[in-house]
Amino acid sequence: LSTTIASVTEDRSREETQENGRLVADGLAEKGQKPGPQSGQVSNGYPATSPQSPGETGAGIGGPPRTLVVQQTSLEHPRETWSKKIDFLLSVVGYAVDLGNVWRFPYICYQNGGGAFLLPYLLMAVFGGVPLFYMELALGQFHRSGCISIWRQICPIFKGIGFAICIIALYIAFYYNTIMAWALYYLLSSFNATLPWSTCTNAWNTASCTRYSFTDRNVSWNNASISPAEEFYTRQVLQVHLSPGLHQLGPVSWQLALCLLFIFTVVYFSIWKGVKTSGKVVWVTATLPYVVLLVLLVRGATLPGAWRGVVYYLKPDWTKLLTTTIWIDAAAQIFFSLGPGFGVLLAFASYNPFHNNCYKDALVTSSINCLTSFLSGFVIFTVLGYMAEMRNLGVEHVAKDAGPSLLFIIYAEAIANMPAATFFAIIFFLMIIMLGLDSTFAGLEGVITAVLDEFPQVLAKRREWFVLGLICVCYLGALSTLTYGGAFVVKLFEEYATGPAVITVVFLEVIAVSWFYGTSKFCRDVHMMLGFSPSWFWKVCWMAICPCFLLFIIASFLAFPPEVRLFNYLYPTWTTVLGYCIGVSSFICVPSYMLYHLLTTPGTFKQRLLKSITPEAGGAGGPHRDIVVNAV
Repeated sequence: LSTTIASVTEDRSREETQENGRLVADGLAEKGQKPGPQSGQVSNGYPATSPQSPGETGAGIGGPPRTLVVQQTSLEHPRETWSKKIDFLLSVVGYAVDLGNVWRFPYICYQNGGGAFLLPYLLMAVFGGVPLFYMELALGQFHRSGCISIWRQICPIFKGIGFAICIIALYIAFYYNTIMAWALYYLLSSFNATLPWSTCTNAWNTASCTRYSFTDRNVSWNNASISPAEEFYTRQVLQVHLSPGLHQLGPVSWQLALCLLFIFTVVYFSIWKGVKTSGKVVWVTATLPYVVLLVLLVRGATLPGAWRGVVYYLKPDWTKLLTTTIWIDAAAQIFFSLGPGFGVLLAFASYNPFHNNCYKDALVTSSINCLTSFLSGFVIFTVLGYMAEMRNLGVEHVAKDAGPSLLFIIYAEAIANMPAATFFAIIFFLMIIMLGLDSTFAGLEGVITAVLDEFPQVLAKRREWFVLGLICVCYLGALSTLTYGGAFVVKLFEEYATGPAVITVVFLEVIAVSWFYGTSKFCRDVHMMLGFSPSWFWKVCWMAICPCFLLFIIASFLAFPPEVRLFNYLYPTWTTVLGYCIGVSSFICVPSYMLYHLLTTPGTFKQRLLKSITPEAGGAGGPHRDIVVNAV
């Protein structure tokens, strides 16, 4: 403990002192003292604003002084920070750019009028996605807390949002990493002179298997034909033909179980030490996919029929703008692409320096994400044009599958028919794994940061063990997706467990920050960090446009529930009920915590309600705070 006696002017109010503690730096400057190693910190643990210049030293000394006793407590564990700014940027880009950019955006784009889709997509990005992205980065950087403990400093009654986010992140980890296990299976199978999904002579092939290529024009393609790539995916990798549906999943595939174990092992040793290690891993996992995308784009552009795919991808159908579907898809795509509401942006930004320009970071990383989606469309559709040319079909008949099937069947078959097929298969599936790893690092780091910040006394020195336990839970939770019917489970989680729940959670988050915490107060926080306040555009977006944007997505989901189908399996009604129950199981944390908080808070109902929506004084405590200043 060190006690400093500082002189301050008569008109400085005690409330300002308790709010941000900047009198520490001001008082030292007036006395001509140099701040100590920790004196340049404000009460919430951040560096203070720029100190006074030497010329200002001594100003106000002639007036009658007031004595302020400031007690600075240096805590044992300062909060971890990124080694370099580029580590943070690559981590955010790696999180935002995931598998959905490669398979979902191109499919939705051509399905909704090609080039015409870009207009609602950009509008939804500017007025909905980017403001939410910016808001989460600013919140995390200012309060330096995970998605659970941060609510004590914003609006305590909404703390259940943090718990809901953690449960949603676990559900995502249960199925998302299984897709990487599939890609790893493909990658290992690619180390052959002849790719196993390029022939119909394997043990898993059926009589319907039809291999079609430019070199063999005697083979005709019809509606009953099944490509060797499709049979490899469904009958060898997934073995989905051995499961009749969700009611009978079958045993676990030991090959996929080993692949997933390897994936989770890589994940563990990448994040077990925190952002110091994961920030280095993303130098490979976030940059390599761009190199591969460029290589595949050049290769795809030189294939016969590539122009057919590009025309189909970008040819605008302006009549689509008059339908509600294109606007719903644009809003959902930009939201899930940028990824606010998953606790990741809060966690990553909390390790930034206090004065880092998160405004510029938000614009740069969100722009990179959108451009990557657009680039991926060319990579996918040049190959789809090639497949259409090879089969002598229209592109719309080739590009009928979205999601993993687009990568593991259509693109895999196209690679098998290229020269140097083994090389392109290896780099393509390596890219898929890298894209998935980035998002897994980020999703689990959001949970880890949230829980460690909420229970610092218990877990601060046991991070490695907590991460190991979390990885084990995720692996056990993913076992159902490794069964013969595991693909059905993946689809169920993807449709119901995450989408509606996380959108509703983000809607409440925006309401809590904009209307309960207050946009004006939030803008003052941003001004304290960056030196300038957000413009009226951002304020309007946070207060009105973003809530309407999210309500629009929620209403569209409720009004038009998706008909879930995978291969030839139509999900029965009871699976829809099961899906909604899984989604509600995470969101139920929000009203449950509200009720718990109101019941356990002392006072009358009015006092409880007022205290529940008022930020807690000193609620930012914990071992991640470098300095706590108590002013008397």
